[in-house]
Amino acid sequence: MKITGTIFKDSDTPLWAMAASFIALISAFGFQYLGGMAPCELCLWQRIPHGAVVMIGIGALLWFHSKRERLFLTWSAAIMFAVGGSIALYHVGVEQQLVIGPGSCAGDSGLNSAQSIEQLRKMLMAAPIVRCSEIPWSFFGLSIAALNAITSMVLAILCGVSGMRQLKVESL
Repeated sequence: MKITGTIFKDSDTPLWAMAASFIALISAFGFQYLGGMAPCELCLWQRIPHGAVVMIGIGALLWFHSKRERLFLTWSAAIMFAVGGSIALYHVGVEQQLVIGPGSCAGDSGLNSAQSIEQLRKMLMAAPIVRCSEIPWSFFGLSIAALNAITSMVLAILCGVSGMRQLKVESL
């Protein structure tokens, strides 16, 4: 596969997918710990598929070297990127108030069930501060969730194309 003048072997797809997910996770942690932007629950959900792709890449790097194993890992990465992109699209829908997010994203923590002031205080301290519908940062008008959705879907397509090419070679 040739991308921006660089040639990637289709069997190396899990490795460059791992690199892309690693960059996404480092960026997310950078925004959180260096930028001071606490993630909402949906932001945390979006990290899970990227973590899975990193694990897929580690598997490709350390153990799985045959053509069939690489094909399996390539398709696994494509599926994980598609799942991550879907979660990110859902998050964008919540940000744009097109869909309702989980109760934990709206600050719905059942505070009315508190039986005492002390219990209410504990519930308030444990309640999430970050709402999924708020956009803390954007780039060219796109939120972090929208950027993740676009990137994840493009990576899912690239992994899928690579998987199809590997299947074609495998069947010859």
